[in-house]
Amino acid sequence: MTAETPVVVKIGGARAVDPEGALSDIASLVEDGTEIVVVHGGSTAVDNTLERMDIDPEYVETPSGVVGRFTDAETMDVFKMAMAGQVNTDLVVGLQNQGVDAVGLSGADGKLLYGPRKSAVRVVEDGKKKIRRGDHSGRIKEVNAGLLETLLADGYTPVASPPMLADDGVAVNTDADRASAAVAGAVGGTLVSLTDVEGVYRDPDDPATLIERVETPDDYDELDAAAEGFMSRKVMAATEALESGADEVVIADANADAPVSTAVDGGGTHILPSALE
Repeated sequence: MTAETPVVVKIGGARAVDPEGALSDIASLVEDGTEIVVVHGGSTAVDNTLERMDIDPEYVETPSGVVGRFTDAETMDVFKMAMAGQVNTDLVVGLQNQGVDAVGLSGADGKLLYGPRKSAVRVVEDGKKKIRRGDHSGRIKEVNAGLLETLLADGYTPVASPPMLADDGVAVNTDADRASAAVAGAVGGTLVSLTDVEGVYRDPDDPATLIERVETPDDYDELDAAAEGFMSRKVMAATEALESGADEVVIADANADAPVSTAVDGGGTHILPSALE
């Protein structure tokens, strides 16, 4: 890793992910001259806030089998409060305490993450395909890479999260894995997607079956077949990152010692652009 090759670190928002090790490792890497952009989720914080407000979170399944949050107007208000407020601020403070001059950003700041709002979403309910309206979500089409590059050049470490800014001028939800993929593609370099397992397993229940390297189309077919549940979303995001300009994606364990350094140095599941050729 060099200062000329940014590393985009996606810190997951799952309950089992402890960010402290990642923040300490990021501080060490920044001190050594590595440019890092942090992108984070916050699903647990959003759900906890919804629970405190006696609002039931709603998840829906798409026809392709991907499960995601349905974000109505009330949930969107909570999402902004928890994600761009609590989680982002906590990570920025954590990095500042490690000596990193971190800057918190939502996707709406400087049109960092921008794209069309979905007028409706296709879902599967009781085995039937339906159309749900009223969802506050969108698909990222543009990343303000210049904003990130300016901050990095001035010695700051950006810490970014959804929401994104939709083309109708409204802040809307977007998947944090896909947000990190869009950022990695825009700035180039390596995407390190930290989660609560060591990587993608051939057998989802057996860590000994870790897929370590994906560099041919056959390798990719094996990876795609093995990814289930939340991991399928990470593989989809990895694909988007590589297609849009990232030079490598690593899916790795957030709770490992020095998780970012370990991932870049060979840990986890490494996915290369050649796997998509």
